[in-house]
Amino acid sequence: MSQSTPQSPQSPREPFGARLRRAMDARGPLCVGIDPHASLLSSWGLGDDVAGLEGFTRTVVEALADRVAVFKPQSAFFERFGSRGIAVLERAVADLRDAGALVVMDAKRGDIGSTMAAYAETYLREGAPLFSDALTVSPYLGYGSLKPAVDLARETGTGLFVLALTSNPEGAEVQRAVRTDDPAGRTIGATMLAHLARDNADETPMGSFGAVVGATLGDLSSYDLDINGPLLAPGIGAQGATPADLPAVFGAAVRNVVPNVSRGVLRHGPDAAALREAAERYADEVRAAVTA
Repeated sequence: MSQSTPQSPQSPREPFGARLRRAMDARGPLCVGIDPHASLLSSWGLGDDVAGLEGFTRTVVEALADRVAVFKPQSAFFERFGSRGIAVLERAVADLRDAGALVVMDAKRGDIGSTMAAYAETYLREGAPLFSDALTVSPYLGYGSLKPAVDLARETGTGLFVLALTSNPEGAEVQRAVRTDDPAGRTIGATMLAHLARDNADETPMGSFGAVVGATLGDLSSYDLDINGPLLAPGIGAQGATPADLPAVFGAAVRNVVPNVSRGVLRHGPDAAALREAAERYADEVRAAVTA
């Protein structure tokens, strides 16, 4: 992972997939989650309050924003402090993007019609206070329910990460369920991957509509992960997966993996040098694994 000087983010009109590929090639294939949960604030010697949240977030941003390709703030950990917590999140998103990093807002929004459109406007409309480069979304009201977000992402050059095969054990009861209405007998997760492949068709260097696929899931060779789009892979570090596991899990699609590490990096704070060293180590390990 190479250090980059602060710069304005690339034009949001350029598709997210192209900007993501360039960012990972330049800074290393790593996404750092910003998850300020109470136990982590405590381990940093901070209070479980807005001041602690602000101190934590500012430290992460100042230490890593100019050298990590992608950040994934978990919105819930900011929302729990109300409007003052959201203000901290707004500032973090702006500062990260000003430093040239890409921001994936982990809000897992999902609804229908005008409500889904309002969620899309919140995160994907340029000029909105929480405008991000991409948003995590839940498709379990039907993939078609995401159309307002898909349409706005195309318009603004942003992206989506759709929950497809998540790392939590409970996800299997939905995502690996076989559709009785599908002549091919596909699972729900496979259906989501097929929708994404369609929406990414013919895009270069890759599409802007990605899937969330857990790095802890082991052999996924029965699923077609070649969606011509990014694969956001939680589970590395505290959840037990390692960068060396990625080729076995993702196969030929491994180069499009965006590995997410949260506690594996954040536990080294509040020392800025230790945070940078941990992030650089993970990025180097991922690069070695996916280019072997």
